[in-house]
Amino acid sequence: MANNLKKYNLKAQEIGSVQVAQSLHDAEANSQLVKDYITALRANIRQWSANTKGRSEVNHSTKKPHPQKGGGRSRQGSLAAPQYKGGGRVFGPKPKFDQHVRINQKERRQAIAALVGEKIRDGRLIIVDSFEMKAPQTKVISNFLKSLTKGRRPLFLGDAHFEEVETEGAKAKMSVRSEQHDVAKKSLRNIPNAEFRLVTDASGYDVMIAHDLIITEKALNQLEEWLKVSEKPASVEMKKTAAKKAPKVKTASAEKLKAEKPAKAPKAKAVAAEETKAKPKAKAKKEV
Repeated sequence: MANNLKKYNLKAQEIGSVQVAQSLHDAEANSQLVKDYITALRANIRQWSANTKGRSEVNHSTKKPHPQKGGGRSRQGSLAAPQYKGGGRVFGPKPKFDQHVRINQKERRQAIAALVGEKIRDGRLIIVDSFEMKAPQTKVISNFLKSLTKGRRPLFLGDAHFEEVETEGAKAKMSVRSEQHDVAKKSLRNIPNAEFRLVTDASGYDVMIAHDLIITEKALNQLEEWLKVSEKPASVEMKKTAAKKAPKVKTASAEKLKAEKPAKAPKAKAVAAEETKAKPKAKAKKEV
């Protein structure tokens, strides 16, 4: 099954429709999974480079500020103490070790798919044929947003082009922006809160904070390929449900095995107890 979404050009004219996979439309995820993913993303952005000086590190004289006794004031030992201006900071931040939070790739894809699916269900995903323009034109993008969106924090997603790039003597394929993407990005510079990303570079946080997603048809196809939600065929599910519902039936072979099993020999203790019960009790002889 698939859903049809309208496709527009940059003049905000409807030019056709695009089928969106049902798996992406109905994608959902546990709210805790999405929260953990977003928290990990934001934590990994931090540099952990904040550094403050304690009282032993600040540049101050070690001489006492005033005599210990005689002045009626509290005793002080150093101007580097935290209560003095320019003194050291108590329990201030220090550079920490690597605080990177590992993100499971399956959870990452599931979270992004759920966020994109929510945008589709709310009608906040707009498909464009392309961002092709001869020169940067902010007015074209502005009119497009005014006619199709509410103008609050749009995110433009372009399709990625992969090129072979040499890195440290080895060739690797990397996503690169094309010229039309550069023109589109320049057209967004004067529009507040508008962002442009390649679909391969966008994160779940970008999708979450954006109010509207404007995506090209090619970028949508790339997104569907990457965010494939596992769909079990109906035959497999039917077999599993039938196996659960069907009552367990004893087979003929199991019954034969039970019949062929020899009867267990009685235990020695039980036999001895039965023999003692069967014997009549001898009457005690009366002594004269």
